[in-house]
Amino acid sequence: MSDTLRTALDTRGVLRVTLTRPEQRNAFAADLIDDLTQAFREAPGLPGSRVVVLAGDGPSFSAGADLTWMRSSLALSHAENERDALALADLFAAIATCPLPVVARVQGHALGGGAGLVCAADIAVASTDASIGFPEVRLGILPAAISPYVVRRIGPGAARALFLTGRAVDAGRAVALGLVHEVVAADALDDAIARVVDDLLAGGREAIAATKALLDEVTAPLEPGVREATARRIASLRVGAEAQDRLGAFLDRRR
Repeated sequence: MSDTLRTALDTRGVLRVTLTRPEQRNAFAADLIDDLTQAFREAPGLPGSRVVVLAGDGPSFSAGADLTWMRSSLALSHAENERDALALADLFAAIATCPLPVVARVQGHALGGGAGLVCAADIAVASTDASIGFPEVRLGILPAAISPYVVRRIGPGAARALFLTGRAVDAGRAVALGLVHEVVAADALDDAIARVVDDLLAGGREAIAATKALLDEVTAPLEPGVREATARRIASLRVGAEAQDRLGAFLDRRR
């Protein structure tokens, strides 16, 4: 691992995976995406692992894409953009298909890909200061890789409203929509996470894995080709004139 993550497995089998880029509000970059994907792929094989808690250092859970990484995407070809999008899709798939239960500890901003992490997790607990949103359309792009997990979490109607407006919602609205499952005061967040972890540890490891697999079968399974289709869509928009202009304006702090 690089310095983007901290992982620790305790004696009860709780693996804590923590984003460690607080100065960048734990924003996504290529190394963070690779490290997170590796961490979730390896988690089930760690001796005694039972539960994963995904968290972020500092005031924000994850504020989406890192500005430097975003700026570099402006110069990428369609094929290079598609490759980056596939890597991001692999990350969310690794979280969503992890046989261990995954709990997201959400505080501050969870935007774009950060909101995707929330929805790819099995259970999300947020503090009252949390703000969750999908600002992609305002940047001339779209929430491609995360869309399957958001739609499975809150349904197409609610996802449509959030995706098209790009508006962030506060914690109260997030729990009403089902983006998160519980909201507590900031100073009670760790206690709330501990209660969820205790409940998960009370279940059988194999039974929980089987239940996750069952839920994937009886709800809306990801159709073959969705990963590639989302990558193609984001790649096509990123190299287009609108995205180039809007991303450039955002990065240069102009209208």
